[in-house]
Amino acid sequence: MSAKYELNAEARSATGTGASRRLRRAGKVPAILYGASEAPLMLALDHDALWHHTQHEAFFTSILTITVDGKAAGQAIVRDLQMHPFKPRVAHVDLQRISATERLHIAVPLHFVGQDVAPGVKLQGGVVSHLMTEIDVSCLPSQLPEFLTVDMSEMKVNDSVHLSNLVVPEGVVLTDLAHGNDLAIATITMIRGETEAVEVASETVAAAQEPEKKEGK
Repeated sequence: MSAKYELNAEARSATGTGASRRLRRAGKVPAILYGASEAPLMLALDHDALWHHTQHEAFFTSILTITVDGKAAGQAIVRDLQMHPFKPRVAHVDLQRISATERLHIAVPLHFVGQDVAPGVKLQGGVVSHLMTEIDVSCLPSQLPEFLTVDMSEMKVNDSVHLSNLVVPEGVVLTDLAHGNDLAIATITMIRGETEAVEVASETVAAAQEPEKKEGK
């Protein structure tokens, strides 16, 4: 189950580039709350409070409780967040209303475990490649996971872990897998140079042993 976060917002009527710039100078972040067949609400959020939330990965996969001018405005998820081009500041955020009875689609991060003890890494000297870092899921808001775990502890060189190998909570559907796309998530492979070195070493040993075999005949 995802973590719980609250966003306290103020309604705003002024729109446009100039109005947004003034909000940011006042330490606010322009935002919009939309969806669920309700009229969009133009909001202003406190930047520092929002910035603190964004430092937690779980914030982006959590059901947010929204309050506007002290009144409950429902629940939402972060659908889009824009950052300043070069400053550590949030420039704008889109919030999408959600319904407790309707499935939602959202990208959930992947947490990789067991890489350091995987035989392909620890014993064979392989290298881990993450082909995906998040995946799209479909579920009810109450079923939304904070993240999904990818266990790599038993993988050997040239092994891959696919979507079908993931253990997901009840009610959670992996969108790509539901559409017949069992995509690879991560692999363990040998670096090309190391692979060639192993092959050369094997050939050298075989060549050295050849005269011995002939003398033994």
